[in-house]
Amino acid sequence: MHAAVVREEGQAPAYGEFEEPRTEAGEILVSVLAAGVSNLTLSRAAGGHYSGASSPPFVVGADGVGTTPDGRRVYFSFPRAPFGSMAERVPYRAEGLLELPRELDPAVAAGAAIPGASSWLPLTRLARPRPGESVLVNGATGASGHLAVQVARHLGADRVIATGRNPAELDELAKLGVEHRVKIEPDLRGFRDAIRTLARELRTGIVLDYLWGPTAEAIVSALGGPDGPRGPERVRFVQIGAMSGGTISLPSAPLRASGLEILGSGLGSYPLPDTRAAIGEFLRAIPSAGFRLNVATHPLAEVGQFWGATGGAHRIVFMVP
Repeated sequence: MHAAVVREEGQAPAYGEFEEPRTEAGEILVSVLAAGVSNLTLSRAAGGHYSGASSPPFVVGADGVGTTPDGRRVYFSFPRAPFGSMAERVPYRAEGLLELPRELDPAVAAGAAIPGASSWLPLTRLARPRPGESVLVNGATGASGHLAVQVARHLGADRVIATGRNPAELDELAKLGVEHRVKIEPDLRGFRDAIRTLARELRTGIVLDYLWGPTAEAIVSALGGPDGPRGPERVRFVQIGAMSGGTISLPSAPLRASGLEILGSGLGSYPLPDTRAAIGEFLRAIPSAGFRLNVATHPLAEVGQFWGATGGAHRIVFMVP
């Protein structure tokens, strides 16, 4: 069969032939329709994700949309190695498949599932918005952040505060109803002060952090200290991504002064049934909630040309003929 294959460690995938999959007990063969290029997919393909990686040769792709032998359109994630979603066919456990709504476009489902679940999971399982609370999305100008601001409002956030470096992308968030946007500047003192003011005015109860690094330090500082925002409830800081660095310097005073809770959300944070159920909830909500994501589709045969093109608020999705 044809697939996007990594044949040597450290190399990008190339379109070519790969062994035909054989099903094991409990598996069926899914005919793939679409597979998205998420940051998780890129990281796992490069062997740089903490969840592990396959040894070459292997097919790339963490998740996708396909059809079953009986004609159902389904979503699947993390196929058995060395098979991935960017192939004509993939073996998968029948009980793990999620049936999709008929009105949901396969390309949108494939592109939105992982970035959308990154906010849906913590906001439904870990830190649910309380009445009157706002949610701060740190790093809202990427695809995950764009969906996070929409998911937060859908799940009950009173207001959303969005941060980002790209002013044009921040302006785009206004079209999603995000009134409060803070540009990340090289000098983070102004950023910290703006976050402190908004957090106090809008009763920020949850932070969804896609960046970590210096901006996370600034937000922790803004939420603590003698003039930080205070209220009867604790602020839940949910760490999701590390686009700006893998470590921070964490002083003790803001934690003691603010009652801030730092939580992690990612692969391994939730039981597998919870993760699968949450992804299904998000995908079923897309048509009725009107969640928007800019998806660019290309034939799988063009994987070599567009593999690294995902960035900003759009997602590349490869379609399998």
